[in-house]
Amino acid sequence: MYHRFGESKYPSTNIQLDVFKKQLEIIEKAGIKFIHPRDFENSLSQQKKNRKILFTVDDGLLSFYKNAWPILKDKKIPFILFINTREVGAFNYMNWDQIIEIYNSDNVEIGNHSHSHEYLVEETPEIIKKDILKSIEIFENKLGKNSKFFSYPFGEYSDEFKQIIKDLGFKYAFGQHSGVIDETKDLWELPRFPINEKYGELNRFKTLMKTLPLKYKKILPEDKYLLQSKNPPKVNIEFDKNVKNLKNINCFSNEGNKWRNSKIVFIEKNILEIEIAEKFVGERGRINCSLKEKEGFWRWLGIQYVISEK
Repeated sequence: MYHRFGESKYPSTNIQLDVFKKQLEIIEKAGIKFIHPRDFENSLSQQKKNRKILFTVDDGLLSFYKNAWPILKDKKIPFILFINTREVGAFNYMNWDQIIEIYNSDNVEIGNHSHSHEYLVEETPEIIKKDILKSIEIFENKLGKNSKFFSYPFGEYSDEFKQIIKDLGFKYAFGQHSGVIDETKDLWELPRFPINEKYGELNRFKTLMKTLPLKYKKILPEDKYLLQSKNPPKVNIEFDKNVKNLKNINCFSNEGNKWRNSKIVFIEKNILEIEIAEKFVGERGRINCSLKEKEGFWRWLGIQYVISEK
């Protein structure tokens, strides 16, 4: 997941163009193919041994159009561009003529990223639904149809928010928690690796190109919107029984606003409890679990909780 290209003023959401070009070279040398959005559904069930990348860009910022779009167009790299409709045409954002130009390319899907891009997860179901319906109306007016792909603003969602997205007809929804998509993942809380100046550094990027899915059946608590009365959460993961060497797994969390190696306890051979000792502080609580494989590969699972002030 990318946002800005060549905008050094915003390092937390930006990637430098020379680094971006080298990232594409790394992908090419690794023999990893890009998925066309229209083939996404089939890719979840077919050719599971072939690693693939779904390239996504959030917000529709002008630097994408000026700096990244010419590169992707020249290389014929397919991608999803997620648009929040309220900002279209505003300062530093693409306008509809530019979006439609990109939309008319054979390799592009314009995904829905809400209308307002506010902290919708904190709003009532009525406000959330009204906001998304407004974006759908604009999509249908400007592009002739709404997208089946949705990206949660700030990657934040609750069970309520997720149900609204399902009910409005979206087939897939993406967060900003890290991880690898496979057939065991919830289609309305799909992971992505955020790429920026810090987390897009080339050595780390090479590591990301060697991540594999860490398959699971269930994660508790299921609702990723965490009330203070339930903070810290009792996190329980039931992994797929075919995951090998699970006893070697390591999990890290940012409890107490400091990343640390979490204490883990196996309840059963494939059921893991992560003991979060301190409350999550700030807006988000994160847990990352990894399991080393052969030849430098890692299985990876990221979990993100939105921390309520209530």
